[in-house]
Amino acid sequence: MGKLTRVISILLAGSFVLLAGCSDQPIKETKASEQQPKIKVEKKVEKKKEEEKPVFVTIIDPTTKATIKTFNPKELGFSTDLEKYKAEISKVARELARGTETTPGYDKRMTLDKLDENGQVIKGTPQTILDEDELIEKVIQSSVKGGNVEVPLYVTASGYKVEDAAHLGEVLVASYTTHFNSGVVGRTKNIALSAQAINNVILGVGDSFSFNTTVGPSDAAHGFQKAPEVVEGKLVDGIGGGICQTSSTLFNAIDKLGVSYIEKHHHSLQVGYVPTGRDATVSYGGKDFRFKNTTGAPVILKAIVRKGSLTVEVRTAKAYQDIIKKQM
Repeated sequence: MGKLTRVISILLAGSFVLLAGCSDQPIKETKASEQQPKIKVEKKVEKKKEEEKPVFVTIIDPTTKATIKTFNPKELGFSTDLEKYKAEISKVARELARGTETTPGYDKRMTLDKLDENGQVIKGTPQTILDEDELIEKVIQSSVKGGNVEVPLYVTASGYKVEDAAHLGEVLVASYTTHFNSGVVGRTKNIALSAQAINNVILGVGDSFSFNTTVGPSDAAHGFQKAPEVVEGKLVDGIGGGICQTSSTLFNAIDKLGVSYIEKHHHSLQVGYVPTGRDATVSYGGKDFRFKNTTGAPVILKAIVRKGSLTVEVRTAKAYQDIIKKQM
Protein backbone atom coordinates (compact mmCIF):
# COMPACT_ATOMS: atom_id res chain seq x y z
CA MET A 1 0.00 0.00 0.00
CA GLY A 2 2.94 2.31 0.70
CA LYS A 3 4.19 2.01 -2.84
CA LEU A 4 0.77 2.61 -4.28
CA THR A 5 0.34 5.69 -2.22
CA ARG A 6 3.69 7.05 -3.40
CA VAL A 7 2.72 6.45 -7.07
CA ILE A 8 -0.54 8.30 -6.72
CA SER A 9 1.22 11.14 -4.99
CA ILE A 10 3.78 11.39 -7.76
CA LEU A 11 1.04 11.46 -10.38
CA LEU A 12 -0.89 14.13 -8.57
CA ALA A 13 2.24 16.20 -8.23
CA GLY A 14 2.90 15.97 -11.98
CA SER A 15 -0.60 17.11 -12.72
CA PHE A 16 -0.18 20.20 -10.57
CA VAL A 17 3.10 20.96 -12.36
CA LEU A 18 1.37 20.77 -15.68
CA LEU A 19 -1.44 22.99 -14.49
CA ALA A 20 1.09 25.44 -13.15
CA GLY A 21 2.68 25.69 -16.57
CA CYS A 22 -0.61 26.64 -18.28
CA SER A 23 -1.66 30.25 -18.86
CA ASP A 24 -4.25 31.71 -16.64
CA GLN A 25 -5.95 33.34 -19.68
CA PRO A 26 -9.24 31.83 -20.77
CA ILE A 27 -8.97 29.53 -23.65
CA LYS A 28 -10.03 31.27 -26.81
CA GLU A 29 -12.27 29.21 -29.06
CA THR A 30 -11.10 29.21 -32.66
CA LYS A 31 -13.79 29.89 -35.24
CA ALA A 32 -13.96 27.81 -38.33
CA SER A 33 -13.66 30.91 -40.46
CA GLU A 34 -10.37 31.71 -38.80
CA GLN A 35 -9.11 28.25 -39.23
CA GLN A 36 -9.50 28.35 -43.04
CA PRO A 37 -8.17 30.98 -45.46
CA LYS A 38 -10.77 33.44 -46.66
CA ILE A 39 -11.96 32.93 -50.22
CA LYS A 40 -13.11 36.08 -51.99
CA VAL A 41 -16.32 35.45 -53.90
CA GLU A 42 -17.03 37.87 -56.71
CA LYS A 43 -20.63 38.21 -57.71
CA LYS A 44 -21.16 38.39 -61.44
CA VAL A 45 -23.00 41.59 -62.32
CA GLU A 46 -25.11 41.00 -65.36
CA LYS A 47 -24.97 43.86 -67.75
CA LYS A 48 -28.38 45.15 -68.55
CA LYS A 49 -29.13 44.94 -72.16
CA GLU A 50 -29.42 48.36 -73.61
CA GLU A 51 -33.01 49.03 -74.47
CA GLU A 52 -33.58 49.43 -78.17
CA LYS A 53 -34.22 53.01 -79.09
CA PRO A 54 -37.57 53.47 -80.85
CA VAL A 55 -37.40 54.12 -84.59
CA PHE A 56 -39.49 56.90 -86.07
CA VAL A 57 -40.34 57.81 -89.64
CA THR A 58 -41.28 61.41 -90.39
CA ILE A 59 -43.04 62.44 -93.59
CA ILE A 60 -41.95 65.93 -94.68
CA ASP A 61 -43.47 68.53 -96.99
CA PRO A 62 -40.90 69.00 -99.81
CA THR A 63 -41.53 72.74 -100.10
CA THR A 64 -41.94 74.00 -96.54
CA LYS A 65 -39.97 71.16 -94.89
CA ALA A 66 -42.76 71.03 -92.30
CA THR A 67 -43.59 67.76 -90.56
CA ILE A 68 -46.75 66.17 -91.90
CA LYS A 69 -46.79 62.94 -89.92
CA THR A 70 -44.46 61.06 -87.54
CA PHE A 71 -44.96 57.44 -86.50
CA ASN A 72 -43.23 54.38 -85.08
CA PRO A 73 -43.15 51.62 -87.76
CA LYS A 74 -43.04 48.91 -85.09
CA GLU A 75 -46.34 50.09 -83.61
CA LEU A 76 -47.96 49.79 -87.04
CA GLY A 77 -46.78 46.21 -87.53
CA PHE A 78 -43.57 46.69 -89.53
CA SER A 79 -41.74 43.96 -87.62
CA THR A 80 -44.61 41.50 -87.36
CA ASP A 81 -46.92 41.88 -90.34
CA LEU A 82 -45.43 43.60 -93.38
CA GLU A 83 -48.61 43.33 -95.44
CA LYS A 84 -50.64 45.01 -92.72
CA TYR A 85 -47.97 47.68 -92.37
CA LYS A 86 -47.98 48.32 -96.12
CA ALA A 87 -51.77 48.66 -96.03
CA GLU A 88 -51.47 51.28 -93.27
CA ILE A 89 -48.86 53.25 -95.21
CA SER A 90 -50.98 52.99 -98.37
CA LYS A 91 -53.85 54.58 -96.49
CA VAL A 92 -51.62 57.44 -95.38
CA ALA A 93 -50.34 57.96 -98.94
CA ARG A 94 -53.86 57.92 -100.37
CA GLU A 95 -55.11 60.51 -97.87
CA LEU A 96 -52.12 62.78 -98.51
CA ALA A 97 -52.66 62.57 -102.27
CA ARG A 98 -56.43 62.82 -102.47
CA GLY A 99 -57.30 64.51 -99.20
CA THR A 100 -59.95 63.78 -96.61
CA GLU A 101 -63.27 65.35 -95.70
CA THR A 102 -61.45 68.01 -93.68
CA THR A 103 -58.02 68.22 -95.33
CA PRO A 104 -57.24 68.89 -99.02
CA GLY A 105 -54.80 66.56 -100.75
CA TYR A 106 -51.64 67.32 -102.68
CA ASP A 107 -53.10 66.22 -106.01
CA LYS A 108 -54.20 69.26 -108.03
CA ARG A 109 -55.70 69.21 -111.49
CA MET A 110 -54.23 71.58 -114.00
CA THR A 111 -55.96 74.92 -114.41
CA LEU A 112 -55.27 75.72 -118.03
CA ASP A 113 -53.95 79.02 -119.33
CA LYS A 114 -56.28 81.15 -121.41
CA LEU A 115 -56.26 84.34 -123.42
CA ASP A 116 -57.99 87.48 -122.24
CA GLU A 117 -59.88 89.89 -124.52
CA ASN A 118 -56.61 91.60 -125.45
CA GLY A 119 -54.85 88.38 -126.39
CA GLN A 120 -52.72 88.31 -123.25
CA VAL A 121 -52.09 84.99 -121.51
CA ILE A 122 -53.83 84.51 -118.17
CA LYS A 123 -51.71 81.96 -116.36
CA GLY A 124 -53.37 78.96 -114.80
CA THR A 125 -51.78 76.50 -112.38
CA PRO A 126 -49.75 73.38 -113.18
CA GLN A 127 -50.85 69.85 -112.45
CA THR A 128 -49.50 68.42 -109.20
CA ILE A 129 -49.44 64.69 -108.56
CA LEU A 130 -48.27 62.85 -105.44
CA ASP A 131 -46.77 59.52 -106.49
CA GLU A 132 -48.39 57.22 -103.93
CA ASP A 133 -46.39 54.10 -104.88
CA GLU A 134 -43.11 55.97 -104.57
CA LEU A 135 -44.05 57.38 -101.16
CA ILE A 136 -44.99 53.89 -99.90
CA GLU A 137 -41.68 52.44 -101.10
CA LYS A 138 -39.63 55.25 -99.52
CA VAL A 139 -41.41 54.89 -96.18
CA ILE A 140 -40.85 51.12 -96.09
CA GLN A 141 -37.14 51.58 -96.87
CA SER A 142 -36.82 54.14 -94.05
CA SER A 143 -38.70 51.99 -91.56
CA VAL A 144 -35.63 49.90 -90.69
CA LYS A 145 -33.46 52.68 -89.25
CA GLY A 146 -35.93 55.57 -89.27
CA GLY A 147 -35.54 58.98 -90.85
CA ASN A 148 -37.28 61.67 -92.87
CA VAL A 149 -39.17 61.01 -96.09
CA GLU A 150 -40.14 63.88 -98.38
CA VAL A 151 -43.47 63.64 -100.19
CA PRO A 152 -42.69 62.86 -103.87
CA LEU A 153 -44.55 65.51 -105.87
CA TYR A 154 -44.48 65.84 -109.65
CA VAL A 155 -45.49 69.19 -111.15
CA THR A 156 -46.37 69.47 -114.83
CA ALA A 157 -46.79 72.81 -116.58
CA SER A 158 -48.85 73.34 -119.73
CA GLY A 159 -47.24 71.90 -122.86
CA TYR A 160 -47.13 74.87 -125.19
CA LYS A 161 -44.78 77.74 -125.99
CA VAL A 162 -45.92 81.17 -124.86
CA GLU A 163 -44.88 82.62 -128.23
CA ASP A 164 -47.39 80.27 -129.93
CA ALA A 165 -50.37 81.63 -127.97
CA ALA A 166 -51.06 84.48 -130.40
CA HIS A 167 -51.16 82.07 -133.37
CA LEU A 168 -53.35 79.28 -131.99
CA GLY A 169 -56.54 80.78 -133.44
CA GLU A 170 -55.29 80.73 -137.04
CA VAL A 171 -56.74 77.43 -138.25
CA LEU A 172 -60.11 75.80 -137.48
CA VAL A 173 -59.61 72.05 -137.05
CA ALA A 174 -62.97 71.02 -135.52
CA SER A 175 -66.31 72.49 -134.45
CA TYR A 176 -69.81 71.54 -133.31
CA THR A 177 -73.04 73.49 -132.82
CA THR A 178 -76.09 72.80 -130.64
CA HIS A 179 -79.32 74.77 -130.25
CA PHE A 180 -81.46 75.85 -127.28
CA ASN A 181 -84.54 77.96 -126.53
CA SER A 182 -83.21 81.43 -125.78
CA GLY A 183 -86.58 82.29 -124.22
CA VAL A 184 -85.71 80.16 -121.17
CA VAL A 185 -83.78 82.82 -119.30
CA GLY A 186 -82.11 80.68 -116.64
CA ARG A 187 -80.86 78.04 -119.07
CA THR A 188 -79.62 80.67 -121.52
CA LYS A 189 -77.69 82.41 -118.73
CA ASN A 190 -76.11 79.17 -117.56
CA ILE A 191 -75.01 78.19 -121.05
CA ALA A 192 -73.49 81.64 -121.56
CA LEU A 193 -71.55 81.53 -118.27
CA SER A 194 -70.16 78.03 -118.85
CA ALA A 195 -69.29 78.86 -122.47
CA GLN A 196 -67.44 81.96 -121.32
CA ALA A 197 -65.43 79.84 -118.87
CA ILE A 198 -64.10 77.49 -121.56
CA ASN A 199 -63.62 80.19 -124.22
CA ASN A 200 -59.98 80.90 -125.14
CA VAL A 201 -58.68 78.04 -123.01
CA ILE A 202 -55.31 76.77 -124.26
CA LEU A 203 -54.56 73.05 -124.26
CA GLY A 204 -50.87 72.33 -124.66
CA VAL A 205 -49.50 68.98 -125.77
CA GLY A 206 -50.36 66.39 -123.13
CA ASP A 207 -52.51 68.81 -121.09
CA SER A 208 -55.56 67.43 -119.29
CA PHE A 209 -58.84 69.35 -119.47
CA SER A 210 -61.43 69.15 -116.69
CA PHE A 211 -64.80 70.79 -117.32
CA ASN A 212 -65.58 71.12 -113.62
CA THR A 213 -62.18 72.61 -112.83
CA THR A 214 -62.42 75.05 -115.74
CA VAL A 215 -66.00 76.21 -115.16
CA GLY A 216 -65.97 76.00 -111.37
CA PRO A 217 -69.02 75.78 -109.08
CA SER A 218 -72.29 76.20 -110.98
CA ASP A 219 -74.09 77.82 -108.06
CA ALA A 220 -75.96 81.04 -107.34
CA ALA A 221 -72.87 82.63 -105.82
CA HIS A 222 -71.21 82.43 -109.25
CA GLY A 223 -74.19 83.83 -111.14
CA PHE A 224 -75.85 80.59 -112.23
CA GLN A 225 -79.64 80.43 -112.21
CA LYS A 226 -82.43 77.88 -111.89
CA ALA A 227 -83.26 75.92 -115.00
CA PRO A 228 -84.45 72.40 -115.92
CA GLU A 229 -81.83 69.65 -115.51
CA VAL A 230 -81.80 65.86 -115.49
CA VAL A 231 -81.42 64.32 -112.03
CA GLU A 232 -81.75 60.54 -111.49
CA GLY A 233 -83.89 60.04 -114.57
CA LYS A 234 -86.18 63.01 -113.89
CA LEU A 235 -86.28 66.53 -115.28
CA VAL A 236 -86.25 68.97 -112.38
CA ASP A 237 -85.36 72.60 -111.78
CA GLY A 238 -81.90 73.14 -110.38
CA ILE A 239 -79.24 75.84 -110.16
CA GLY A 240 -76.94 75.54 -113.15
CA GLY A 241 -79.30 73.62 -115.42
CA GLY A 242 -78.00 73.88 -118.98
CA ILE A 243 -74.26 73.62 -118.43
CA CYS A 244 -74.38 70.02 -119.67
CA GLN A 245 -75.23 71.39 -123.09
CA THR A 246 -71.91 73.23 -123.04
CA SER A 247 -69.97 70.13 -121.97
CA SER A 248 -71.79 67.98 -124.56
CA THR A 249 -71.13 70.50 -127.34
CA LEU A 250 -67.47 70.56 -126.38
CA PHE A 251 -67.34 66.75 -126.42
CA ASN A 252 -68.76 66.55 -129.95
CA ALA A 253 -66.23 69.10 -131.18
CA ILE A 254 -63.13 67.70 -129.50
CA ASP A 255 -64.13 64.13 -130.38
CA LYS A 256 -63.21 64.86 -134.00
CA LEU A 257 -59.57 65.05 -132.94
CA GLY A 258 -57.12 62.55 -131.57
CA VAL A 259 -57.75 63.08 -127.88
CA SER A 260 -58.00 60.47 -125.15
CA TYR A 261 -60.76 60.51 -122.53
CA ILE A 262 -60.15 60.41 -118.82
CA GLU A 263 -63.77 60.69 -117.64
CA LYS A 264 -67.09 60.91 -119.44
CA HIS A 265 -70.70 60.16 -118.38
CA HIS A 266 -74.12 60.02 -120.05
CA HIS A 267 -77.36 61.53 -118.75
CA SER A 268 -79.94 59.19 -117.26
CA LEU A 269 -82.43 60.56 -119.83
CA GLN A 270 -82.14 61.31 -123.52
CA VAL A 271 -81.37 64.98 -124.19
CA GLY A 272 -82.61 66.73 -127.29
CA TYR A 273 -79.62 68.86 -128.25
CA VAL A 274 -77.27 66.00 -129.28
CA PRO A 275 -77.83 62.51 -130.74
CA THR A 276 -78.23 59.52 -128.42
CA GLY A 277 -74.98 58.62 -126.69
CA ARG A 278 -73.30 61.86 -127.71
CA ASP A 279 -73.87 63.74 -124.45
CA ALA A 280 -71.46 64.44 -121.59
CA THR A 281 -73.16 65.16 -118.28
CA VAL A 282 -71.35 67.06 -115.52
CA SER A 283 -71.98 68.08 -111.92
CA TYR A 284 -69.54 70.13 -109.89
CA GLY A 285 -68.11 67.96 -107.13
CA GLY A 286 -69.40 64.86 -108.91
CA LYS A 287 -69.39 63.69 -112.51
CA ASP A 288 -66.88 65.44 -114.75
CA PHE A 289 -65.92 65.56 -118.41
CA ARG A 290 -62.15 65.17 -118.74
CA PHE A 291 -59.84 64.47 -121.64
CA LYS A 292 -56.16 64.70 -122.54
CA ASN A 293 -54.77 66.52 -125.54
CA THR A 294 -53.00 63.74 -127.41
CA THR A 295 -53.16 65.43 -130.81
CA GLY A 296 -49.45 66.18 -130.75
CA ALA A 297 -50.01 69.94 -131.02
CA PRO A 298 -51.34 72.80 -128.87
CA VAL A 299 -54.93 73.96 -129.50
CA ILE A 300 -57.27 76.65 -128.26
CA LEU A 301 -61.01 76.40 -127.56
CA LYS A 302 -63.50 78.95 -128.78
CA ALA A 303 -67.06 78.99 -127.41
CA ILE A 304 -69.47 81.22 -129.30
CA VAL A 305 -73.00 81.88 -128.03
CA ARG A 306 -75.52 83.36 -130.42
CA LYS A 307 -79.28 83.68 -130.03
CA GLY A 308 -80.42 80.10 -129.53
CA SER A 309 -77.14 78.40 -130.46
CA LEU A 310 -73.80 77.42 -129.02
CA THR A 311 -70.75 76.62 -131.14
CA VAL A 312 -67.50 75.21 -129.81
CA GLU A 313 -64.49 75.49 -132.11
CA VAL A 314 -61.06 73.90 -131.77
CA ARG A 315 -58.28 75.91 -133.41
CA THR A 316 -54.51 75.75 -133.75
CA ALA A 317 -51.61 77.57 -135.41
CA LYS A 318 -50.85 77.05 -139.09
CA ALA A 319 -47.54 75.52 -138.11
CA TYR A 320 -49.34 72.68 -136.33
CA GLN A 321 -52.34 71.94 -138.55
CA ASP A 322 -50.65 69.08 -140.41
CA ILE A 323 -49.70 67.40 -137.16
CA ILE A 324 -53.31 67.45 -135.97
CA LYS A 325 -54.70 66.25 -139.30
CA LYS A 326 -52.51 63.15 -139.09
CA GLN A 327 -54.19 62.30 -135.76
CA MET A 328 -57.74 62.76 -137.04
